[in-house]
Amino acid sequence: MRSIAIFGAVGALVAAVALPAYAASSTPVDATATLQQIATDDAQSLVVASEATAAPLQRSTYSATTQVEIDTKKAEEAAAAAAAAAASAAASYSSSSSGGSIDIGSYALVSPGSGEVRYPLPPGSYRQGRTTVGSDSGGHDGADMLAPAGTPIYAAAAGVVRVSSESYYGYGVAVVIDHVIGGQSVSTTYAHMTNGTRQVQAGQTVAAGQLIGGVGSTGSSTANHLHLEVHVNGSILEPYAWLAANAG
Repeated sequence: MRSIAIFGAVGALVAAVALPAYAASSTPVDATATLQQIATDDAQSLVVASEATAAPLQRSTYSATTQVEIDTKKAEEAAAAAAAAAASAAASYSSSSSGGSIDIGSYALVSPGSGEVRYPLPPGSYRQGRTTVGSDSGGHDGADMLAPAGTPIYAAAAGVVRVSSESYYGYGVAVVIDHVIGGQSVSTTYAHMTNGTRQVQAGQTVAAGQLIGGVGSTGSSTANHLHLEVHVNGSILEPYAWLAANAG
């Protein structure tokens, strides 16, 4: 009898402990519970709503930029800023008896056109003078563009200024610019400018059509004109023909 009583007491104790736990686990889930709350018992689970869909990656919506493209863009922006600064500086010029002025009343401060190569003087501002190159040039390897003193001179193409001097041998006040045009090494020389009109310095990057100085008659010159030289891959070319073929 004692054993039966003991086994009965133990069974009652087990039932008392197990019934509350069973009752808790069988309680219905609150209708307001979220999916995340339901998943709390399994922290490794990911619950996704049935209406969720996978979005395909559109590769056309992004692009990569190379370092070369970044450097080119920076150079273009720097050249544009330099051109704007030069135009602003030239705009502050006033006429003087020394002739150190640029005619900003009659012509634009930026060369007309949008091509990679531009004419160095405004259309209608000059007459074609002597043009000689090669062995029969007598040392005059270029074209004379006859124009009034102070007529604005523009860079024929974008590039880097190699020479900017108030006294460059027989060229007088002159600027030399190095370019890369169509994969070719090109240099252009602008000579006999008026003293004090140079708008660029050696080492400066310039844009095509940027104002670089004013026509004059310095150095070995007897009249106001721009002496223009064009060298391509080390060979000198006739400037008028080169401009006609490339300028726009």
